[in-house]
Amino acid sequence: MNLDDTPQAGAGRVPAPSPAPRRRTLLRTAVTGAAALGAGLAFDASPAAAGTTAPHRRPATPAEALRELEAGNRRWRANHQRHPDESPSLRRELTSGQHPFAVVLGCVDSRVPPELVFDQGLGDLLTVRSAGEVLDEAVLGSVAYGVLELAIPLVVVLGHQSCGAVRAAVETEESGEPLPAHVQYLADQIAPAIDHTVEGDARIDATIDAQIRLVRSRLAAEPDLADKVASGRLAVVGARYELTTQRVHRVA
Repeated sequence: MNLDDTPQAGAGRVPAPSPAPRRRTLLRTAVTGAAALGAGLAFDASPAAAGTTAPHRRPATPAEALRELEAGNRRWRANHQRHPDESPSLRRELTSGQHPFAVVLGCVDSRVPPELVFDQGLGDLLTVRSAGEVLDEAVLGSVAYGVLELAIPLVVVLGHQSCGAVRAAVETEESGEPLPAHVQYLADQIAPAIDHTVEGDARIDATIDAQIRLVRSRLAAEPDLADKVASGRLAVVGARYELTTQRVHRVA
């Protein structure tokens, strides 16, 4: 997956929970600990990284999880998918429990299914999807469930090229014309990420990256997640999928 910070051509700017549940707010602006997100972690682009994680071996650290996703994305791009973890025996095994190694918070776009673009199978990824990676309490609770209850060491906020939800947010702000009912809610949540330093398609593209960064920062501000990031047990990273190349790369 080459989660480095190199922009793509045409990509613009490219354990248990506490005893008393705390009320969470998605509007907090604090990004304490955000600078440490994924620090020291990068996807190894070398061919030697492919297949280093044996089939059905659960990566136990953030770095191992990143390497496994990178290897899977490279197989996807080369049309060498393994379609792992689909056997009848594994399906029977999974009836007794699950041990996914990464949470992927992605967009609902039908062109970006995480299990396919990372060449993973049943029980490998905990996927949470909302248009434009918009956070609400249900989405946040789903991510927290993966980290706190399933001890998942990696959260990837996965945006993508040509995101329709981001385009709608930018265009409705520019035109002043409201979107239908619940779609306007999505636009309102994406609005703080709109990049006003550029115009046209460049604004949409830059806002895609800005939304990835904003969501990543909001997740990092959650105390339970931030504690795990600080201790090295969790990495929260931003990434972007390019429809034109099928490559996933890091959004710093």
